[in-house]
This record gives sequence, structure tokens and C-alpha cells, in this order.
Amino acid sequence: METRIERLCVERGMRLTGQRRVIARVLSESSDHPDVEELYRRAVGLDPRISIATVYRTVRLFEEKGILERRDFGGGRARYEATEDGGHHYHLIDVDSGKVIEFQDAEHDRLMQLIATRLGFDLVSLRLELFGRRRDTTRDRPARHTTTASPTVEASDGRIC
Repeated sequence: METRIERLCVERGMRLTGQRRVIARVLSESSDHPDVEELYRRAVGLDPRISIATVYRTVRLFEEKGILERRDFGGGRARYEATEDGGHHYHLIDVDSGKVIEFQDAEHDRLMQLIATRLGFDLVSLRLELFGRRRDTTRDRPARHTTTASPTVEASDGRIC
């Protein structure tokens, strides 16, 4: 079965070699925004003939063709994900572990559209990256509870936050 990244490669006129196909599949199956070295480790597990240079060249080519997006979540290494096809999602990065949590938030989408419209723009793209540290829930409990409404946020795994 052809992955979305493989389809994009074909649509954009790329020759899809066996090694590029493996790299495309690894990227399509990744939910953790791998860097090139992690991508290489996974790809070489499927095809030991793939070199790190091939992975770097392929990632650069996919990026040039608009198939992949480079993300900088800190930590000194670029990470990658497939280019969005329509919907928006955002990233919350745990600064201690480097874990990236994807989420969607309809309220944020509406707010960004409202701001762009108010300033006289049509929104064509947006990106939101939040950097945080997980709270120690045993130590940092609020002194009083408030009942203000908070936005509903849906994590990429379907949890409502």
C-alpha cells in the first residue's frame, strides 16, 4: 500500500527508488518527528544498504519538493514531519524530555483567523509551538479552584485535554 508521502513524491515527479520508498514509509509511520539520525536508524533496520548520506539527501529533496517540513523544537537538531494537507495541528514540546505532543484546538484556529482578519489579512498558514515543563502535580496544586471555562484541546491520540 502506498503511503501519503510516496503519493506526494509521485505527484511531484520524483523518481521513487527503493531506498527513497523505505525512507518515505518510515516517515509516514512516524508520529514522533524524527531527526535524520533517528530516521537513518529506522530505515537501516528495514534496508541495511541505506547510508546516512542517502537519508540526508532524501530528506533535503523531500523538503525542497514541499513533502516534508523541517521543525526546530530545540535541542540543536532539526526534526521532520510530513507537510500538512489541509488541517492544522500544533506542537507542545516538553523541554526536559524533548517529547513532542501534537494537538488541535478549534478555539485557537478561530482566534488566529480573527486576528488576521482584524489586521486586514487572509490567513494562509500558521504555526504554533509551545515549550513547557510537565508540572509536578503533587507539589504545585492551586490554592483554590476556579470554575472559569477553558478551551477544549484534542491531543493527536484523541484525548480531550
